[in-house]
Amino acid sequence: MRAKVFSILVLVAGFFMASCANKTTQTEQVKSENDSSTSKTKQKQTMILISTNYGDMKAVLYNETPQHRDNFIKLIKESYFDGTLFHRIIDGFMIQGGDPDSKTAKPGQQLGQGGPGYTVPAEFNQELIHKKGALAAARMGDQMNPQKASSGSQFYIAQGKVYSQEELSNFEMRMGKSFNEIQKKTYTTVGGVPFLDYEYTVFGEVVEGLDVIDKIAKAAKDRSDRPTQDIKMKITIIGEK
Repeated sequence: MRAKVFSILVLVAGFFMASCANKTTQTEQVKSENDSSTSKTKQKQTMILISTNYGDMKAVLYNETPQHRDNFIKLIKESYFDGTLFHRIIDGFMIQGGDPDSKTAKPGQQLGQGGPGYTVPAEFNQELIHKKGALAAARMGDQMNPQKASSGSQFYIAQGKVYSQEELSNFEMRMGKSFNEIQKKTYTTVGGVPFLDYEYTVFGEVVEGLDVIDKIAKAAKDRSDRPTQDIKMKITIIGEK
């Protein structure tokens, strides 16, 4: 993995005003909390469309990773990603894009170090994992980036594979980590990239067009994993879900 960018990347909380509790009855307070909880549960997710010459992918951005969500929305509204390339692909692993330098890159030019000039703090969540279709932020390696802060614009979409329980157990032994039940069920059914969990921030997922990931991942590429034929993208906001 490229060490400088892809070394293979403030949870939402609800608060109640203390002053309000002093002005309501206990019943009213419970009702208020229940209403707040319901509203939080029904909070809609922003849906985006990633258009490529291999097909379209629809994805949602997670509200549980607000800093990554808001940054991605900001860049989309600025048309930042339009004309950029999926500049790095590894079949059975992931497809990567978001480097602004790729807009004007010459054939064979190495990419992966461009960005908007800032990083985004890591936002890890135990329930947001690298299942197939996960949208996650690339980042510099741990040596240069011990806080695991994300690239301001470079991202990848997980492809991975379906693992057996035995393979996951081997991962646990080698990594010195234990997979939870969500991870075990996901990686033995849907598939993905389990060894990236809680190392890179997952901030969304592809909900339609998973086959496009496979098509892009299988494209011909050079020794730097850059597709030999440019795979351009355009990203737009298409609503809420």
